Formats: sequence, structure tokens, C-alpha cells
Amino acid sequence: MTLEQATAPGTGGATPVAVPNDLESFWMPFTANRAFKARPRLVSRAQDMHYYTPDGRAILDGCAGLWCVNPGHNRPSIVEAIRASAAEMDYGPTFQYGHPAAFQLASRIAALAPGDLDHVFFCNSGSEAVDTALKIALAYHNVTGNAGRTRLIGRERAYHGVGFGGISVGGIVTNRRTFGTLLTGVDHLPTTYDRAHQAFTKGEPDYGAHFADELERIVALHDPSTIAAVIVEPMAGSTGVLPPPKGYLKKLREICDKHAILLIFDEVITGYGRLGHAFAAERYGVVPDIITFAKGVTAGAVPMGGAIVRKGIYEAFMKGPEHVIELFHGYTYSAHPLACAAGLATLDLYAAEGLFERARALEPMFADAAMALRDKPGVLDIRTVGLTAAFDIAPREGKPGLRAFEALERGFHEEGVMFRTSGDALVVTPPLIISEAQVGELMEKIGRLIEKTQ
Repeated sequence: MTLEQATAPGTGGATPVAVPNDLESFWMPFTANRAFKARPRLVSRAQDMHYYTPDGRAILDGCAGLWCVNPGHNRPSIVEAIRASAAEMDYGPTFQYGHPAAFQLASRIAALAPGDLDHVFFCNSGSEAVDTALKIALAYHNVTGNAGRTRLIGRERAYHGVGFGGISVGGIVTNRRTFGTLLTGVDHLPTTYDRAHQAFTKGEPDYGAHFADELERIVALHDPSTIAAVIVEPMAGSTGVLPPPKGYLKKLREICDKHAILLIFDEVITGYGRLGHAFAAERYGVVPDIITFAKGVTAGAVPMGGAIVRKGIYEAFMKGPEHVIELFHGYTYSAHPLACAAGLATLDLYAAEGLFERARALEPMFADAAMALRDKPGVLDIRTVGLTAAFDIAPREGKPGLRAFEALERGFHEEGVMFRTSGDALVVTPPLIISEAQVGELMEKIGRLIEKTQ
């Protein structure tokens, strides 16, 4: 570790003290650490649609922080709600005790969710939300006399966080290969993406509903009495924006109903307006048994996640003596007061500014602007849905991911833009407050980066 020798006050001698701006100590998540520390991409302030570097350069935020800052950065009402909450109560336990904001936020979230999804279990991240949902699914079958239902079904090219459960049902090889055996009793549906039949599609592709039929084969292989739940992202985001084919999610719902299998929608990315609705389940007209959420619920200002469950699932646990804990699961910071304050203020902002509706109205223009780049050099495919787009670009020969990484670096340092990459895909998911002019600016910058890195 790089240190400077400094004299600690009152010690009378030289004591190693870490330099405040030293980059070495922080092991960065999902980051090429050596490359970053050789040429840092640091931001120190944010407002509305922009981050700002320590030297004051504006960086157009094309990824809503990390899919989470849906209403834009540092909105005054959210900041003030967090400040007021911190001044009133630093921490409130939710094991055997409670505080009003937790119940208020749960009621607000339940009111946004479709159908009878009306009970909310809070945690602190999308990864925790997924593991919570999987545990609830397993426990539900246990308490309803179906303890043999322990198998979980995920999908190829799926991302469900980095907990042991989420990695196991996820379908990203790089997230799995270095960690050895994870959960057993897991199978995977095929990805819904087929470039040969779906390239350059705006919204949901017409081709691919039949991929849901593979669930019947998996059910026949393992027997339905062994399967607890199927978990899918309505739109697979982290692997490059893969919208569901038309009718695909409804088919999954029908097959799960047929075999009494729970259906979980991982809406950590798609929740809170990304696809023009509070939840993607509403867009697709499908009511799952559990929805996971995080990210946009607090606009990323304070960590929070959770699982929303249908009434019948919750009630299945409410048996036996009333003084006995029904579900042995939870986190110290479940429904933290600051997170609840941020969540309530964020939901207020979504409603007051009609941001879900705004995203829905802006989607056609956003899609047209993205598709205008289809003739740029080496563009293999462009996919759009909601305020989300991905640009697959031809990789460097023998060096997968390098071209996209170069675009990311040059985007920050030369174009003043931030976006995500997935392999050799450039992914843009801006805050829902983005203007039409800023959509044009964002796409122009992406287009220049595609040209610069050809």
C-alpha cells in the first residue's frame, strides 16, 4: 500500500498515515482495479443529470449512477428528508420493534405493486432482495407441507446480484466460475436473446415467446413436486438490455400456475419507472408471486432493497402461536430510518413530477435516437426498451471487452459521458428527467465513441 510518512500529533514519532487521496487501499467492486488506478475516473459532486469531477468537469450521466438515480441527482426534497430523519433518529430496530416510516413506506410500495402483492420485506440491496425472495419461496413451500420443493430455476444471461443464492440462479459465467460450487439443485432456462431473429428491435421482439416452453422440459426432467420457484428479470439489464419477447412472461406465468411453482420477478433494475411503469409487471400484464426491488426506491441516496409478496404467501406464515417468530430472516438495517425517509421522498417525487409517465412518453424518441446509430462502424445490434438501450459493437480480435472498455475510458476523459458496459456492449440507462436535447447529446457522444474505437 502506498503511504506517506507523517508525524501523528502527540506521538512524538513518525507513524504511517494513509494519504487521503491514495487509491490503493480501496478494492473496487466489478472494476479493473489496476487500469482504474492508472487512469482514475473520479467524480466528487452530482446534480440532476450530471456528475462533476474534482476539477469541475461536467460528466453527463448516461447510466443513472448504477441504474438507480432515476429522478436525477441530489434532488432537494430527498436530501432534506434524509437530513431531517438523521436529526430525529439515527437508527430504529425492526426486530421486535418498529418505527412509523417503515410501515408508511411498505404501504406506499404495496399500493404501487400490481394485484395482491401487498406485503413488503425490507433489506439493503438488490442482492439481499434476491436471496430474501428465494428464502421466502423455499420457506413457503415448507410451511405449506411441500418441503420437497427445493429446486430453483434461473435463466442464462441473468443477473441476480452477488449473494450465494443470486449467483447460483444467475446465468453470468464470470460471476460464478471463480467461486466453486454454490447452491445445488438449480437449473436454468435458455436466454431469450437470438440476434439472428431479433436484431435492431425497439421494445419487445416479436420472436422468442417459445423460449418459455423450455420450462416444461425442465419441469418434466426434475418433476414439478421438486421445484420451488422460477426467477427471471422481466428485462435482463446487466447482460446488455434483453427485452422479453412478446408473450414470453405470460407463458412463464401460465406454466408456473399449472405446476404450482412460484414466479419471482427480479425488478431491481426495472422497478420505479425504468420501463415507464412503477414495475415492469404492470407493463407486461403479469402478476408474479414475488417482486424484488432496490436501486430506484431511494434514488440510490441510501441503500435499500426488498421483496414484495402476494397476500397468500404472507398469510401462509401467519399460523401457530402469535408470540412466535414466523420467518427467521432479516437484517440489522432492514427498513433503516434514513432509507425509509429517502424512499418516501423519492416516491413523492415520482408522483409529483409524473416521472413514470414521462419515461413512457419519451420512449419512442429515445428509441429512434438510439437506432440512428445502427450504421456506425462495427455496430452489430441495438436494443431499446423504456429508457434503456444497448449497443453491441464488434470486439477487438482475440480481446473481448477491450473495445467497450476503451469507449468507457474515452467517454469519461474525452466526451464527458458516463455509461455502463457489458462485454462489448455499451449500455445507456439515463435518469428519467433526461430532456430530449440531452438524449440527442448522449447519443451523439455514444456515436463518436463507437467511431473512435473502431
